Amino acid sequence: MPRESPYAVCPGKSTPNWKQEREDIRHRIETSFVPRSFFWRPKACPMTSSRLAWICPARLSANGGSVSLRNASPDWTNSPGAGGQPVFPPCVAVQVKALACELPHRYGLPLSRFTLPEIQREVVRQGIVATISGATLWRWRSQDAIRPWRHRSWIFPRDPNFGEKAAPILDLYEGIWDGAALRATEYVLSADEKTSIQARLRKHPSLPTQQGQPMRVENEYQRGGAWVYLAAWDVRRAKVFGRCETENGIGPFDRLVADVMAQQPYRSATRVFWIVDNCSAHRGSKAVNRLKSSWPNLVLLHTPVHASWLNQIEIYCSIVQRKVLTPNDFRSLTEVKDCLLGFQTRYAEIAKPFQWAFTRRDLAELLSKRASSSKAKAA
Repeated sequence: MPRESPYAVCPGKSTPNWKQEREDIRHRIETSFVPRSFFWRPKACPMTSSRLAWICPARLSANGGSVSLRNASPDWTNSPGAGGQPVFPPCVAVQVKALACELPHRYGLPLSRFTLPEIQREVVRQGIVATISGATLWRWRSQDAIRPWRHRSWIFPRDPNFGEKAAPILDLYEGIWDGAALRATEYVLSADEKTSIQARLRKHPSLPTQQGQPMRVENEYQRGGAWVYLAAWDVRRAKVFGRCETENGIGPFDRLVADVMAQQPYRSATRVFWIVDNCSAHRGSKAVNRLKSSWPNLVLLHTPVHASWLNQIEIYCSIVQRKVLTPNDFRSLTEVKDCLLGFQTRYAEIAKPFQWAFTRRDLAELLSKRASSSKAKAA
């Protein structure tokens, strides 16, 4: 007797040959990975072992649920035969994402931030859905990168002359001054102080990393003194200069300037632009006149108030914090100084100019958005 084909066929259809069978298998594999709709109509082939359930489309309730003409249901339900997960209409996902982006106190909740369980509880309480899984909420928020449990500190621009002060600095980062390109004999330096760098003498020695165990650092320590680390960063040449002082002030900053300006190519440069913040050591017109009298080719520029993020030296200071001072585990104050200056030399060997992307055009857009937002709140 001839062998039966392993492929079941509907009556009235001939048995497929091996080429057709291969194509059928490929088709089944491809279609099995296609996103499935919630509503499946029953197949017409009588060889189907069990009739697939089909739920007729019904109107949606206000909370995203399905309301049948015969039986009202508070949420989407699948027939046991369908075996799929609940599918929510797009409007529900939009409402949930909007809730996640809000501050909890606007809903009268005694919370500082929304966590995943809190969002899950709140969407049910507000009647957006009758029930929803944490996995669904996680998937929706991941699609739009919404992470309400995270936060960052931020200082909003408050300087009335923010644009006037920030724009020239951003131009210098692009190699422009007064609308003209900087010459080869003109340089841009960014300077700041990193204060209160302590020497924390741990009461027990730190333990190195082991298999399955991170480095262990003793929590208790004795204070061994502190340094002020003053640093200057050449924006275009990727050169770093620094010194350690026991205190901050005009004297220490002027010594840093002298260290840099006394060497080439800055000593014979046409102009050397120094970008600083509004620290008392170099604040206002007094600092401009003081430094100008000592170094005629020095041009001092101040960032707007509370805008240290415009100063590129902050990037270098953050690198020092991560690579040298975290964790703070030193045996003496001298060791702190040696590590800071040693890292400065090491970093100079691999340093490259920072890829600064924020320009004058971006600043104009930012200030325009801020102005529009302020007008909207006032209205």
